[in-house]
Amino acid sequence: MTHSNNNTTARKGKHLSYSERSQIAILKNENYSNRGIAKALGRVPQTINSEIHRGTITQLKRQKQNGKLYDYYSTNYDPNAGQAAYDRLQLNCGRRPKWADSDAFIEWADDKLLREKWSPDVVVGFAKTHDLFDSSIIPCTTTLYGWIDKGIMRTKNIDLLEKLSRKPKDTSYRGRTNKRILGQSIEQRPPEIDNRQTFGHWEIDTVVGNKVKTDSVLLTLVERQTRFEIILKLRGKDKESVDQAIQQLRLKAGDTFSKVFKTITSDNGSEFVGLHEALKETLEVYFSHPYASWERGTSENQNKFIRRFIPKGKAISHFSETQCLRIQQWMNDYPRKILGYKTPLDCFANALRLLPQMV
Repeated sequence: MTHSNNNTTARKGKHLSYSERSQIAILKNENYSNRGIAKALGRVPQTINSEIHRGTITQLKRQKQNGKLYDYYSTNYDPNAGQAAYDRLQLNCGRRPKWADSDAFIEWADDKLLREKWSPDVVVGFAKTHDLFDSSIIPCTTTLYGWIDKGIMRTKNIDLLEKLSRKPKDTSYRGRTNKRILGQSIEQRPPEIDNRQTFGHWEIDTVVGNKVKTDSVLLTLVERQTRFEIILKLRGKDKESVDQAIQQLRLKAGDTFSKVFKTITSDNGSEFVGLHEALKETLEVYFSHPYASWERGTSENQNKFIRRFIPKGKAISHFSETQCLRIQQWMNDYPRKILGYKTPLDCFANALRLLPQMV
């Protein structure tokens, strides 16, 4: 015979609250059966049975009568004991967090993030690509960022300069006319350069310190395909200093200059006025549109790496050429996700080996 008068509505997935545990204690003291309590609370009887079993405690009562002490033991359901038992079980509930078994990875990652200034994505990608740890303990990039947010690692968000400096992409640009024509427009640049299909195409830019005319500046050149960086310290941000640095670079490269440098893309800064004239017999020079820094995105991204060591407003003249070379070496030894976590130096060396008469 089936039960047709059972109006108990079980709430699936809802754990008992402390208020319900208090009600269980009250109903128990009023001699309600477990099934009656379940019906009153709208719960499954087995839920009430398990809760009472976990929350039942033995109490000692001592009574003095006629000069003698008598001990009485009684068992009662206590809501506080039931809640405490529930809290203990919750501590062991769920999957063991991944970071609990990743001490070796976390120590290595903190070292790369703090000492070598790697990004979380490079840390994860490099570890996976080179099989440095068991794959089960290496988190994804999003998870590693989460560990940093939760304070699991020594690395803090303030140590991730790229994360703090990220801004929403500005889509308001509608194009501006070039008032200063220094040479060929970037619109005339061949598609294979835009697609990074061939080697030897560079972007040039300057990095300013504290914007004082007497302060030094950095002249940067980055190869678009390999992201290989060249940093040259100049006396100032002027045409003469740039022209002199380019001439010295040509002399240092010798006969290989024309093989390694095929094109250069620049902005319309006054320091690059003589760039086309100085290099027109050797290579093609293209100039981007004004206020369109994304047309030289490689150079802009590279400059962010430099800012990790030389923040805006800090005089570049305080940094020696040796320090600038160290920054250049760090950038060229830094694994890149876009290069399959290889370094720009390795990719640049491989590209050189593929050039004719460069072996």
